[in-house]
Amino acid sequence: MQKHLITGIVGLLIGLAGGFIVANSINRSSLAETAASPNPTVNVTSEAAQAVPQSAMLPDVNETLEKAEAEPQNFAVQMKTGDMYAKIGRFDKAAEYYKRGVVLNPNNFEGNIVLANALFDSQKFEEAEGYYSKALQINPKDVNARTDFGTTFVERPSPDYDRAIAEFRTALETEPKHEPTLYYLGIAYFRKGEKDKATQALAELEKANPSSELVVRLKQNLGVQ
Repeated sequence: MQKHLITGIVGLLIGLAGGFIVANSINRSSLAETAASPNPTVNVTSEAAQAVPQSAMLPDVNETLEKAEAEPQNFAVQMKTGDMYAKIGRFDKAAEYYKRGVVLNPNNFEGNIVLANALFDSQKFEEAEGYYSKALQINPKDVNARTDFGTTFVERPSPDYDRAIAEFRTALETEPKHEPTLYYLGIAYFRKGEKDKATQALAELEKANPSSELVVRLKQNLGVQ
């Protein structure tokens, strides 16, 4: 999981001008393999320079970082800075700036989602749960958010498989053939020790899309040929 880092100048800069990323963790990570201000003594620009290839340190990158510090009440620039860090795989820093934005606009669906995604990719599943929950209060029919919400209960150190399965079933009521949901439903059943139900989820996934990469992956997890 979390094998979806985007590096280099092109990956860093694509989309920075177009608003914050609206991507779902489970879709990004599973298919690839899914508000406190910072310490005022920290030099944000210098810290970012260590994470970003020097060839990518173009003026608009520095400008974005400086603007985020100069305009703490600017929702768009806080989210844009979070995007920049997410694109280089610095999900901890991305979450820091997304939190600033969400504090300014707590009922913004996409803001809660990208923050939850960054926390998910930082493996802070319990904290991510809260922001997915908030997003679902705003839009309870969003299948991606519901699936990621359920996945936090699967991946945390003390899993709650029953809660995860309930959330996946709710998501499937809206979109019965949603591949990531079916995949993680199988994983949840398998880890719970209910292999028959996990195999049934695999069959549903195969029926939805026989050529899906997730079919292969779920078979591997279940030990099925």
